Amino acid sequence: MPELSRFFGLVIKMIYKDDDKHHKPHVHVFYGENEASVALDGEVLDGKLPVRQYRILSGWLALHEDELYAAWNKAVRGEPFEKIPPLN
Repeated sequence: MPELSRFFGLVIKMIYKDDDKHHKPHVHVFYGENEASVALDGEVLDGKLPVRQYRILSGWLALHEDELYAAWNKAVRGEPFEKIPPLN
């Protein structure tokens, strides 16, 4: 599962050809023992994150919307995608 970004203890990953279970474009987010699949529009599809980390993630998703959709489109085709910078 290739890493897309890492910041404030959050690890964001995207899986190649991962549109079977969750048909919405999404990322896999890891924070300590917590794990969640979160749509690029911020909807939690599966799992759970602490509220503070979810808010940080939501801001990052909004800031990088275009880059995330570009990465998703590449990932579902099985193509490598660029890492996205963390929040400053």
